[in-house]
Amino acid sequence: MAKIKSDIEIARKAKMKPINKILAKINVPDKSSAFSPMGRHIAKINFEFLDKLKKKKDGNLILVTAITPTPAGEGKTTTSVGLNDGLNKIGKKSIVCLREPSLGPSFGMKGGAAGGGYAQVVPMEQINLHFTGDFHAITSAHNLLSAMIDNHIYWGNKLNIDENRIVWKRVMDMNDRALRFIDINTNGVAKDFKRVDGFDITVASEVMAIFCLSNDLNDLEKKIGNITIAYNKEGNPLYARDLNAHGPMTVLLKEAIRPNVTQSLENNPAIIHGGPFANIAHGCNSVIATKTALKLSDYVVTEAGFGADLGAEKFLDIKCRKAGLTPSCVVIVATIRALKMHGGVEKEDLKNENVEALKKGLVNLERHILNIKQFGLEPIVAINHFALDTKNEVETVLKFCENMKVEVSECKHWAKGGKGATDLAKKVVKICISKKSKNKFQFLYKDDLKLWDKIELIAKKIYKASNITGSDEVKDQLKIFENNGHGHLPVCIAKTQYSFSTDPKLKGAPSNHEIPIREVRLSSGAEFVVVVCGSIMTMPGLPKIPAANSIKLNKKGEIEGLF
Repeated sequence: MAKIKSDIEIARKAKMKPINKILAKINVPDKSSAFSPMGRHIAKINFEFLDKLKKKKDGNLILVTAITPTPAGEGKTTTSVGLNDGLNKIGKKSIVCLREPSLGPSFGMKGGAAGGGYAQVVPMEQINLHFTGDFHAITSAHNLLSAMIDNHIYWGNKLNIDENRIVWKRVMDMNDRALRFIDINTNGVAKDFKRVDGFDITVASEVMAIFCLSNDLNDLEKKIGNITIAYNKEGNPLYARDLNAHGPMTVLLKEAIRPNVTQSLENNPAIIHGGPFANIAHGCNSVIATKTALKLSDYVVTEAGFGADLGAEKFLDIKCRKAGLTPSCVVIVATIRALKMHGGVEKEDLKNENVEALKKGLVNLERHILNIKQFGLEPIVAINHFALDTKNEVETVLKFCENMKVEVSECKHWAKGGKGATDLAKKVVKICISKKSKNKFQFLYKDDLKLWDKIELIAKKIYKASNITGSDEVKDQLKIFENNGHGHLPVCIAKTQYSFSTDPKLKGAPSNHEIPIREVRLSSGAEFVVVVCGSIMTMPGLPKIPAANSIKLNKKGEIEGLF
């Protein structure tokens, strides 16, 4: 049996084209005013060119989401890349829009986020490591604000900042649990200003969320100025603009805010830009990237974080609401392996056929299908094929989808690239065309609903909880947000991605459970309210055996171990 090549081995064999050739496919002219090369195979599109696109008609927006994640893997990014290649393969002008990978997962447990097999974006090593430096710029901008807060206190504290009510932490783009809580100013000239601080991972930064929800540089600067940094000793909120931090922070982000263009293994265009945490934020690539792609192509494939409950709901209720986007179709990625895990099979037993467990696990897919339909959107199920999937198992899923009256496609893009996703591509086009004149997309809730009622509505409609609970402190905090003019904001549920409940061990489709609200946080710059349910870490730790243990340079100077 032939050895199966690793993702990095496949990526290294890619015959990449110069980036100007990729841009030419989407009518971006080979001019310095249109784009700036970042090496031979990556470019940033310039705002001078983007400004000329505003009157162009938008293409069709296709959201790729998935069933509830399991250790078996679902392959959402791989499917997004494969579908984009499939659309181009059948003669459609299509671009895929993805998030930039974070170094934390790349060196931790999850690995990179450039797709897999023969459905990847390249150059894989650069994308999964430092790429164009966008995350470093976001880290620097965030930490500049942190430094300015402590500097202001040191030089007299004119704003009367309550040092016990500073809500702005520091960030770095790495998993490091030791930095979750730190004591600062313990020695030296600032020893009179001791306080407790901590680090989040960069993707959890509100600057990242703002970066991905801004329409242009002016909007970015305004949103950064609205970041709540602390409260004064009278209990009033203080903002980044009170420190005049929004100007220099925007300067640090001036180049990063321009969208990055790369290519797939099949030399189709990919825009990779931004990447907020899908738990604590909305988990989507930048609005600028998505809107750019919609002007440059007829079809845009993009993805949301984690499963459809945690990711698609935020994409639709937060990103689409803020950016004025209307999806034409939603693809729900499922694997037979993952569905069997939702049916009670352990990971080590997945290689064996188990139709009964698969049938039990299909309740998870059913829940996601029904949830997407609540938004007035037409879902299509993409079965991401694995070599050990049996004929009986595949037919079980096909029949299930037929009974639910939803389109379904067995996809083999991991092994065959775009050729393995042409059936999915044709069915997606059919849905986009049929729905274009009668799209019934609607948000789950209206802006003027009370914050508590928004949370309760999501909990009951999406997670099928019987009720939500929160302390008096949580309820009082929500009222303070409303009294301060933030009641119209959407809510961002932060909870485990592994279950519809707050218990990651509850697989399938649990109902009538309780969702406890631990705390609520205002992201006044990004313009949403974060609702923390259960135990959520904004600074992850490395696993017992991190991916970093296997990443190295070989004798040829090539990177090994990235996946």
